[in-house]
Amino acid sequence: MEIGIIGLPNSGKTTIFNALTRSQTATTAFSSGQLEVHTAVVDVPDERVDRLSAMFHPKRTIYAQVTYNDIAGLGKGAGKTGISGPLLNAIAANEALLLVARAFEDESVPHPEDTVDAARDLMMMESELILNDMTTVDRRLERLQGMKHRGTPEERKRMAQEEELLQRLMAKLDAEIPLREVAISDEERKMLGGFGLLSLKPLLRVINAGDDADETAFADLLDNRTLVLRGKLEAEIAQMDPDEAAEFLADFGIDEPGLNRAIRFCYDMLGLESFFTVGEDEVRAWTVRRGTLAPEAAGVIHSDLQKGFIRAETIAYSELMALGSMAEARKHGKLRLEGKEYVVQDGDILNIRFNL
Repeated sequence: MEIGIIGLPNSGKTTIFNALTRSQTATTAFSSGQLEVHTAVVDVPDERVDRLSAMFHPKRTIYAQVTYNDIAGLGKGAGKTGISGPLLNAIAANEALLLVARAFEDESVPHPEDTVDAARDLMMMESELILNDMTTVDRRLERLQGMKHRGTPEERKRMAQEEELLQRLMAKLDAEIPLREVAISDEERKMLGGFGLLSLKPLLRVINAGDDADETAFADLLDNRTLVLRGKLEAEIAQMDPDEAAEFLADFGIDEPGLNRAIRFCYDMLGLESFFTVGEDEVRAWTVRRGTLAPEAAGVIHSDLQKGFIRAETIAYSELMALGSMAEARKHGKLRLEGKEYVVQDGDILNIRFNL
């Protein structure tokens, strides 16, 4: 899972990047004007992996991972003529976007709009994404006008379907509705695959607040896609050892590190869940989308497992923990054999039976 972090210049997005990745990327009080992308891969915190590792004592323990990309600042007006190629490519390469809006005051760090207003900045940036998509769709419609009478009957039919879809999406964009909120079929998504439409991507909003911020002050902005992080403080805590970090979190009334909260929001936003494989060699978490069938989950482990899938020997994590060991699970007949139509559940422990 790759998540691109974007925001206005001097929004503190690199500070948020550091907080979420335990990195120490330098921050500045000005924009360099160059396209810079900082990347970090982080383990997904999951106490279930810790407990499974304690149970099986494997040679190695592997957590699911998230890649964060800290992308250059998104300037006001960028969407009107289309976001520049390199910046557009850097943003479009991500599965989801994390939009950072500044809510801290700092006279040494000028705000590009002169005043600090997180709600305004969030609206402004989402508008830029919509404007960029309008430009992209309009250009494609122009090309289709010149192409739709050419080619084979099948090609002309396909172009007519694409034109109809794009005109429907343009009407939504013109009404300032992001494409992620529009009903689009899987087949239609395939048509749009190469266009790099930014408002189609799942979006998590982060309000970057000061050290002494009161989260209730942002109540009007909070929903299941928006969270408040005290960026500078979280970045400092991210560099501490676990015991020291826990003490600081308690002192500032923070229930858990921002890294954990952001990843959980992203999993929910993208409809993701984890299943596990266990044994003496390895305990590992794997990430799939909710609704994934057992053969597809097997394919995440290795393509051969999907090709030769026969059955999945399965037990829920909670059930295994209650029984205390895999031996007890077998003794009590709690291991189930599931077939090709089984929908994998969050926390499932799978052992794939296959034959090529």
